[in-house]
Amino acid sequence: MREQNPDDDRLEAFFEAARKRAPEASDALMARVAADAVREMPRARPAGPSLRSRFLDVIGGWQGIGGLMTATAAGLWIGYAGLADPAGLVTDTWSDAAERVELMPGAEVFAMAATEGN
Repeated sequence: MREQNPDDDRLEAFFEAARKRAPEASDALMARVAADAVREMPRARPAGPSLRSRFLDVIGGWQGIGGLMTATAAGLWIGYAGLADPAGLVTDTWSDAAERVELMPGAEVFAMAATEGN
């Protein structure tokens, strides 16, 4: 066991007096502590862009929506029409058009005029 020192008894009297009367903080100190607490509180972040606007930015805005809608409409049309051979559609369309359209109707006249002068 520990031995008791007589000086400890006198010191214990001071500790006992301090325990009876708890120290109180001044109003100025409490105001500074409250101001520090308010300053350190996390601030609310401004609201970012909505999910809709972020989605529009990713696909290119309203122009991207227009392109997607056009592709969707074309896909529905081709799917509904039931085209079995899309390659045949292109060749049939362009081969008939080339036979039916004469781009320079008087081209033979110019060719004959150029050959007669030689």
